Amino acid sequence: MAAVSDPMELGAPWGPARPEPSPTRFHRVHGANIRVDPSGTRATRVESFAHGVCFSREPLAPGQIFLVEIEEKELGWCGHLRLGLTALDPASLAPVPEFSLPDLVSLGHTWVFAITRHHNRVPREGRPAAEAAVPCRPPALLVEPYLCIEQFRIPRDRLVGRSRPGLYSHLLDQLYELNVLPPTARRSRLGVLFCPRPDGTADMHIVINGEDMGPSARGLPAAQPLYAVVDVFASTKSVRLVQLEYGLPSLQTLCRLVIQRSVVHRLAIDGLHLPKGLKDFCKYE
Repeated sequence: MAAVSDPMELGAPWGPARPEPSPTRFHRVHGANIRVDPSGTRATRVESFAHGVCFSREPLAPGQIFLVEIEEKELGWCGHLRLGLTALDPASLAPVPEFSLPDLVSLGHTWVFAITRHHNRVPREGRPAAEAAVPCRPPALLVEPYLCIEQFRIPRDRLVGRSRPGLYSHLLDQLYELNVLPPTARRSRLGVLFCPRPDGTADMHIVINGEDMGPSARGLPAAQPLYAVVDVFASTKSVRLVQLEYGLPSLQTLCRLVIQRSVVHRLAIDGLHLPKGLKDFCKYE
């Protein structure tokens, strides 16, 4: 990954001068208890509660979010998903540490944030910590389709978790959108990214169901390749990657947004005179 050299280009829109990043995948190097599916987009811990550390296959681009959705939970364990970044090359790790915290972090050049059921928001500089605990409702997708984090605009559409289609899915989807449900719940979507600063360092941000939790780490080396870290730890058993569209939303995405906002709940989509492929895209994506 090329080093960030020109501060004036930070946050430049995705386009010909700044190609969109390639789809995210999990690295072939991972914890001993992790199994990655053939597509490289789903990671499952098959036993125990540890040895679940995973990495992105490629270093992240500035402003690129490594987004996962919690697919399966496992009762009986204490602790949840952990997210972060590392400047260590995963291929150089033999073996992969048992835990991201503290084992991987103790190797240096690694920053990991432990997700909890509550209190994941980081207070902004100069603001009281109490304000960090107050959730704010994200703008409606059709009003503000982007989440703005420092100099970057990230498409909000797929950042928010969605329930499985069902009778009450329209109510559950609102709870995800309002970030009322715990971030550790099934179907929640969590991501990590870094934002370079003019001084050559970068801030690490955690995003939970479409909301920026603030800079959870500062002073990262922006000029070095930074890989995403996902620790499928304890009560989190399986996660899948969610791909984002950068730049302008596709026509397919815009059509889906209009259709979803025009029905009471996703089961009503089955009654529309639309191709099955488009119905499934509207219900499940």
